[in-house]
Amino acid sequence: MTQPHDVIHLPPPEQRTAALERVMKEKGLVTDQFIDDVAGMVSDLGPMIGARLVARAWIDEDFRRRLLDDAKAAAAELGIGGPEGELVAIANTDEVHNVVVCTLCSCYPWAVLGLPPNWYKSPAYRARMVREPRGLLGEMGLDIPDEVEVHVWDSSAEKRFMIVPQRPEGTEDHDEDALAALVTRDGMIGVAAL
Repeated sequence: MTQPHDVIHLPPPEQRTAALERVMKEKGLVTDQFIDDVAGMVSDLGPMIGARLVARAWIDEDFRRRLLDDAKAAAAELGIGGPEGELVAIANTDEVHNVVVCTLCSCYPWAVLGLPPNWYKSPAYRARMVREPRGLLGEMGLDIPDEVEVHVWDSSAEKRFMIVPQRPEGTEDHDEDALAALVTRDGMIGVAAL
């Protein structure tokens, strides 16, 4: 068990985490096994799972078609399961940039993108992405050219979306692992190019 004096050398976020962990264990609210299980689940759920889907779609045209036709079944081909509801993959193109929002709450494909970012759940993101997607994307660092359409996809408990970003130029010699390392959670939400 971590003692208060053991935490002094840690940066503030780790200090807070250690203090919360200690108090929760002292009160009998959690066990070491529970904490280990949650930590394992979080690492297993990260955006690298979705990145594997995107990378495979970039190198295998048949898989790409299957992913865009039935993302949940395509994910299962790679041993990825558990998306709540229907998982839908939408591909960005030179003509259309896609972005995901959940206007009602924060429906999100946890099983392939990991934990949602705080901004995804914020009322400002949810409202503004529908009203002014191009402007909000610009504020988030992604400038979409005027000739490119922006499509906003509204996730729900029944249907959750992930974006397949465009493969970057100059990556023809990259293998699947190297390609997956380029893909980010924000790219699969559509607020970043990758």
